[in-house]
Amino acid sequence: MKTSTQYLSTWRWASFLLMAFLVSFQTQAQQKPGKTLSPYFLVKSKNSKVDQMPLKETSVDVNIAGVMADVTVTQVYKNEGKNTLEAIYVFPGSTQAAVYAMTMTIGERKLIAKIEEKNKARQQYETAKKQGKTASLLEQHRPNVFQMNVANILPKDVIKVELHYTELLVPTDGVYEFSYPTVVGPRYSDTPAAKATANEKWVKNPYLNEGNKPNYTFDINTVINAGMPIQQMACTSHKVNVKYADKSTGKISLKKSEKYGGNRDYIIRYRLAGSKIQSGLLLYEGENEAASGNESDEASEKFFLMMMQPPKAPKNTQIPPREYVFIVDVSGSMHGFPLSVSKRLLKNLIGKLRPTDKFNVMLFESSNQMMSPESMDATPANIAKAINVINRQRGGGGTRLLPALRKALAFKETKDYSRSFVVVTDGYITVEKEAYELIRGNLNKANLFAFGIGSSVNRFLIEGMARAGMGEPFIVTHGTEADVKAEKFRQYIQNPVLTNIRVNYNGFEVYDVANTSIPDVFAERPIIVYGKYRGVPKGKITITGLSGNKKYTKTIKVSNATQDNNQAIRYLWARERIKLEDDYRRYYGADRQKHIKEITRLGLKYNLLTQYTSFIAISPEVRNKEGKIVTVNQPLPLPKGVSKHAVGNKSSVNYSRTMSIAPGRVKRYKRKRPYRQTYAPRTKAKELSISSRSSGSGSKADMDEVEDVKDELKKMQEKISRLYPRQSKQMIRHVVKAGESLESIAKFYRITAQSIQRNNLLKNNQVTVGQKLTLEVNRVIFKVKAGDTLRQIARYFKVKVSQLKAWNGLRKNNLIIGQELTVY
Repeated sequence: MKTSTQYLSTWRWASFLLMAFLVSFQTQAQQKPGKTLSPYFLVKSKNSKVDQMPLKETSVDVNIAGVMADVTVTQVYKNEGKNTLEAIYVFPGSTQAAVYAMTMTIGERKLIAKIEEKNKARQQYETAKKQGKTASLLEQHRPNVFQMNVANILPKDVIKVELHYTELLVPTDGVYEFSYPTVVGPRYSDTPAAKATANEKWVKNPYLNEGNKPNYTFDINTVINAGMPIQQMACTSHKVNVKYADKSTGKISLKKSEKYGGNRDYIIRYRLAGSKIQSGLLLYEGENEAASGNESDEASEKFFLMMMQPPKAPKNTQIPPREYVFIVDVSGSMHGFPLSVSKRLLKNLIGKLRPTDKFNVMLFESSNQMMSPESMDATPANIAKAINVINRQRGGGGTRLLPALRKALAFKETKDYSRSFVVVTDGYITVEKEAYELIRGNLNKANLFAFGIGSSVNRFLIEGMARAGMGEPFIVTHGTEADVKAEKFRQYIQNPVLTNIRVNYNGFEVYDVANTSIPDVFAERPIIVYGKYRGVPKGKITITGLSGNKKYTKTIKVSNATQDNNQAIRYLWARERIKLEDDYRRYYGADRQKHIKEITRLGLKYNLLTQYTSFIAISPEVRNKEGKIVTVNQPLPLPKGVSKHAVGNKSSVNYSRTMSIAPGRVKRYKRKRPYRQTYAPRTKAKELSISSRSSGSGSKADMDEVEDVKDELKKMQEKISRLYPRQSKQMIRHVVKAGESLESIAKFYRITAQSIQRNNLLKNNQVTVGQKLTLEVNRVIFKVKAGDTLRQIARYFKVKVSQLKAWNGLRKNNLIIGQELTVY
């Protein structure tokens, strides 16, 4: 029973905490900034008359002929409510896509959309919406972010909108890749909502909660007519059916179990027999030119596309010492799976630096901090310290990339060292062009490589930063790719394939060449040149450059060019021109108006979607005669692996000198760990932060009591976080035993048979006794403590007791204190 003295002490303690909380709350309320553009989680309305999710289906047909992909995307909207709707859907696209057509189908009637100047198209759409006409409007917010508006969807209406685009497939190291993005990840923005322009408001979009599957179905079918024998083709992102019609034709279709797979990029890769790649010169003549010879007609323009295979990467035995500055995103959107992939990647990149190299690491989210005031020698001790600091990250705060880049690019150089910046992020920001401009203006003689981490990264940022930084982009979608891409990075940076590239045209009259300067080639990837030509195609094109220390020259005869079925080159040339002049650059004042006019002209002339041109389709009849309409923003699923911390998590981490690991001294990087529910006592302990320098009230005994309680709570926190470790991805070897199959092995380790096939390049499900397999598993070693039982441990890790016994060869349920158990 408590004494009166104990009650008094408890009351004084509670009163003191309450006062501290109120002061802290009042201070935070006074400092709370205005609302910024932010994604948010959908809260479903109880109004059954409104269909909040009108998009029901997205289907994609991909036809790859040679090196060009033609893609048709069909979106099906259906109003299952009782109110007339306007649906707004923000969706991604390929950064390389040239969107050249759109149609809208209402019942049996198909309307062909027309290309218009952006503001004009928006005005036409708003007028049609008010008039009660069904209309669809396709706008571009970023080269890889589009918005579809469909107005006046009547109850029970089914409206199909199709868009068509083409893109060029460029192989890297002999491998062709086609990627179809399915979802736009939640973007961080610190732009005040009140000051946001119309082109920025798409960021404020609803998302489904973590773990919720997409509310629309997804299907994609791919046909590859390579024109040469296909050695291998596979999908690395989804479960698919792969069929070969003949040696050079393959078909890939999505399995029915993946109908809700629209939460990650769809990626297919294929390789031609002998690792060959298609190269040479492709020509396209306008139809009027071929018919009448009238060179003044715009339709008579002649286009060319040159793809020149580079030499093999040279062997350079004398590699100069390098300085690496790693800029690592540890914001809320990286929490969980993306950050675990980053850790694996960085462990490989940093762990294999040469003793002659130097390095430094910057971690950033809402704030940022360098690990050392100057770059450190790549000694085993410094590398271990750096990896330890990175491994302690959990992910939190906003993605403030620009301040991090600004600080890193201004970081003191190390004399006589070649410098490279390496950015690791998911790219969920809205200031892409500002980042490119910052990199171009401050890079000096260094180069920058960008790694995009996750299942649906912002490729526009990753590719653009690498382009501005004269480096190479890498996309890492899962853990097993981290090691492969890290090795590619080392190869590229040590041995560029071709530098100082020049293109000469002898006897071939060219003009309007889209890419007049060719950047250095790091990967074994064809050199691409788009342009127009006049007259009869004749003469030669010669490429010169340096491969290592040797001069390289390659010549193509124009008379050997291919001229059949190359209509897409017209769109691809215009898209490349727009990409170089608009995607990666910012303009100001009079130059901006001139630039907008030029991009608008290109979009209208070549029928392409751009930042300043849009597709608009309007039904001629008035369908919504009452005029009432409810606007619904289609909610998006979170990309696979992205946690709820990506939405609305902008709190800053206080680095405050705790990250410095200057040689000879280590200061631990501390940050609060998120609370995890366990079967241990459910005490959600929070470290108290009460200043002893507040008002001076309270006796010394009271303050000592506060400090004692703080110490106890801190010890409890450390104990809880230490007791139950988390699983981590690891690579293990498994030797196939008699009676085992691919499915039984996958079930035993709680992984998929597809992942085993992918990691071991298996063409089918057959395995043989004694075969050695590399498996990527989630594994943790659990140390038994006093009072632990198999049932409790199984409950915590959400597995069966029988599985625990099988993994550890246990026959009985008895455990020994200190015994180590493997959990998959």
